[in-house]
Amino acid sequence: MPADWQLPPGVSRGLWEYLHDPAIARTCAEQLADTPLIACDRAFVLEHCRPPGRLIDLGCGAGRLAIPLAQHGYRVTAVDLSEHMLGIVGDKARAAGVHVARLQANLVELDCLAGGSFDHAACLFSTLGMIAGADARRRFLAHVRRLVRPGGVFVVHVHNRWFHVWTSAGRRLLWRNWRRSLLGRETSGDFLMPPHQGVGGFPMHLFTRREIAGLLRDAGFDVLHVQPLSLRDDGRLRAPWWFGSWRSYGYLMAAV
Repeated sequence: MPADWQLPPGVSRGLWEYLHDPAIARTCAEQLADTPLIACDRAFVLEHCRPPGRLIDLGCGAGRLAIPLAQHGYRVTAVDLSEHMLGIVGDKARAAGVHVARLQANLVELDCLAGGSFDHAACLFSTLGMIAGADARRRFLAHVRRLVRPGGVFVVHVHNRWFHVWTSAGRRLLWRNWRRSLLGRETSGDFLMPPHQGVGGFPMHLFTRREIAGLLRDAGFDVLHVQPLSLRDDGRLRAPWWFGSWRSYGYLMAAV
C-alpha cells in the first residue's frame, strides 16, 4: 500500500483501494450486468466508431465493452490500473474465443503508447470523472488526442452535475460544493462517493455539458454527437429539449 505521496497522478487514496480489491473485481461484472447504461454504451460505440478497427478501452473494468467489441471484429486494447480487473478480462476473452490485448496502466500516464496507434478510443462509465484533479483530467485527454489517429472517434461518458437538483439531498450537495469551492476548500463539481463494498469513498467529478464539451475542444476534438441519458431501461432521455441539461443523468459524447 503506497503512501499518499506515492500515489500515481490523478489517483486518489479511495480509488486506489477500490481498484486493488480483488473482491470488488470479482463482483463488478455481476453487479453491472443488468445496468441499462452498458447496452446503451455498446450501441453508441458501435454506431460512431466505424468501421471496426483498433480501439483502446480506457478504464476497461471487467470487460463490459472490450469483449463485445472484440466479438464485433475490433482489435481491442483494454487498459486499467487494476490487475484484478484485467485478469477477469483475460478470462472472459478466452471463454468468448476472442483476443483482447491488456495493459495495466494509469490513464494519466500513457506515454508508453505511440501516437496514432488507434482508430478509436472509449472511456465509459464515468471513468473520466474518477480521475482526481482538473490538470490530471486534461493530461488524460491530451493522451487520448495523441493516441487516436486523425479522423478517429473518441467516445466518452460522464455524469451530469445538475441531475442532483431534483432531490433535496442533491440540492444540499450542490449548495455545499458551491460554497466550499468559493472558499477554496474543494473544486466545483468534485463530490465524495459513498463507501462501496467496505472501501472508503473516493472523489468523483460530475460535469456539466458545457464543461465536458469545452474540455474536449481544448484537447483538440470536435464534438460530433451528444446523447443525453436517463435512468430508463433504454437509457434515452425523452424530450431532451425540455430542461435536458437538468434532467439528464449523464451524457455520451462522440468526438473526432
